[in-house]
Amino acid sequence: MSQRGQGNITQEELSRAAGLVNQINQIFDTKVVGQNELRLSLVSTLLAGGHILLESVPGLAKTTAAETLAGSVSGSFHRIQCTPDLMPNDIVGTQIYNYGTGSFTTQLGPVHANVVLLDEINRSSAKTQSAMLEAMQERQTTIGGTEYRLPDPFMVLATQNPIEEEGTYVLPEAQMDRFLMKQILSYPSPNDEVEVLNRISTGKQDAPIAQAPVSLADVKYLQDMTDRVYVDEAIKRYIVDVINTTRGGGPSPIPGLSGQVRVGASPRGSIALMRVAQALAVQAGRAFVVPDDVKQVRHRVLRHRIVRTFDALANNVAVEEIIDAVFDTVPTP
Repeated sequence: MSQRGQGNITQEELSRAAGLVNQINQIFDTKVVGQNELRLSLVSTLLAGGHILLESVPGLAKTTAAETLAGSVSGSFHRIQCTPDLMPNDIVGTQIYNYGTGSFTTQLGPVHANVVLLDEINRSSAKTQSAMLEAMQERQTTIGGTEYRLPDPFMVLATQNPIEEEGTYVLPEAQMDRFLMKQILSYPSPNDEVEVLNRISTGKQDAPIAQAPVSLADVKYLQDMTDRVYVDEAIKRYIVDVINTTRGGGPSPIPGLSGQVRVGASPRGSIALMRVAQALAVQAGRAFVVPDDVKQVRHRVLRHRIVRTFDALANNVAVEEIIDAVFDTVPTP
């Protein structure tokens, strides 16, 4: 049993972790050009044992990134294309009747993989979204009254397209809250886009990855180490003060915040800030969290947990501006 948050991590363990993270990053970079923020978010989510929501226009390598991440950790990978007629059984699995034997056999669904890409989650119905989110939360599926554990580690990358929203089922805030992070992808720089063309024209993009991946046991090692990263009481208080400020409270409440924020971040927001900060510390080769770890991930951890008022939406007040105002207000330990 790991000693959560005790920080009893040796330099040798930190060195091994750094080597494993570097191995994952190198394999990722062989298939995905640029997108360093995406890589950081994916690796941090993996280390923290969470799930991530990706938002971008089509064609920004979300599928490639998910497949490469799975390959870099020797994990199984399944892609689920969400459509309005997708049923829960299509995701979790079903029972099939065998006329020859007169009995049922269980066929596990595509959610039973180490890394699952749920493409365009907002195109599936609320019933199907709920089934998937239950699998994410409980780490198991129930088919015909029998429970089936999902693989360990298990990570979901859900994507949604901010354009062409006709006929989509928007994820409710309560379900969005279950994602550890929401990463918004931007277009690559011109130089990165030229590099993409070069890799495709030379065949390098489709070439098999030569570097050996880390093992699933190595991933569990990194996750266990993330659990053990020390978080000082002052950092925990800082995180709680930040989250309480989003709710209109905190050590120095922001005047007029209620005019922009209808619902602040939940306690899941506090947990997510701490867990992702621990994952960043491991990647930085530290056995403890510093305030900058918390600040670095503030947008991706909180942007989908704060519900803006109609006035804020009408005036195009970005949720990132609200988050920055909160962090500017709360004193850094």
